[in-house]
Amino acid sequence: MRILVTNDDGVRAPGIAALARAAHEAGHDVVVVAPLVDYSGAGAAVGPVHSRDGVDYESHVIEGLDVPAFGIDGPPALAVILACVGGFGPRPELILSGVNHGINVGRSAMHSGTVGAALTGAHFGLRCIAVSIRWGDDPVPWATPATLASALVPVVAASPAGTVVNLNVPNLPLSSVRGVRRGALARGGTIRSAVHDAPPAGHEPGSGHLALPPAGSGTLRLDLVTPGPDTGTEDLETDAGLLASDYVSLTALVGVREAAGGPADEVVASGLGTLAGLLGPLPAVPGRAGPGPGAGA
Repeated sequence: MRILVTNDDGVRAPGIAALARAAHEAGHDVVVVAPLVDYSGAGAAVGPVHSRDGVDYESHVIEGLDVPAFGIDGPPALAVILACVGGFGPRPELILSGVNHGINVGRSAMHSGTVGAALTGAHFGLRCIAVSIRWGDDPVPWATPATLASALVPVVAASPAGTVVNLNVPNLPLSSVRGVRRGALARGGTIRSAVHDAPPAGHEPGSGHLALPPAGSGTLRLDLVTPGPDTGTEDLETDAGLLASDYVSLTALVGVREAAGGPADEVVASGLGTLAGLLGPLPAVPGRAGPGPGAGA
């Protein structure tokens, strides 16, 4: 199977080397395409593609691994698109995105470049696995997430087109992991609050968040959350809780798609009526009987 390996930490990151090595050792045809620099938090961004002549790239060598590898001047979602439209050889059949250093759970998954790359692949009908390990000091047990992701490849390869799974792994050797469970997306995000480095004159500590920052320039200090259970007991329902309790979390994700039925249909119908009243009768659409979309009643 031809597998594209990418990530948002950059083509030189140790996590991408571990993932590519595991896929190669499993006998897959591997190509690595990832950003030249760290694009963490890029989501599914592709950058200003309409205002540039092309995308620069350069070859990269992963030590001890004989697979083609390239770094591009752009985020990981762009790497996926370029690989899918023929920029780096035959189109991949499956995408491995990671191993990201830092878990992507809860609302934070939406902003992850690692997850964004996988969701981008789904728009091309590919099966995709996003892989992340909890942040930790060296030596990071990269073999743990790489081994688990490699084992998932045949499972995901047999799934429907466009399937995306998000695999989050504790920073532990494989033998120390407590187990694996399905994790619902936790409600929490990474950034809990933003406070001014130097509060404006007259602001009383403890009076709550300011409605506006002080005039001029300054710095907002971020209070970041390490995802974990909301209580002192084990929360084995959410992805964040599972990771905090040393379990592996596996979650199926979907990207942007049309909302239909129920409240979605109601708000669209109401919106169409409002806009039709504003625009008035519209000319008929060629080849379609009756007035065009948005025509007045």
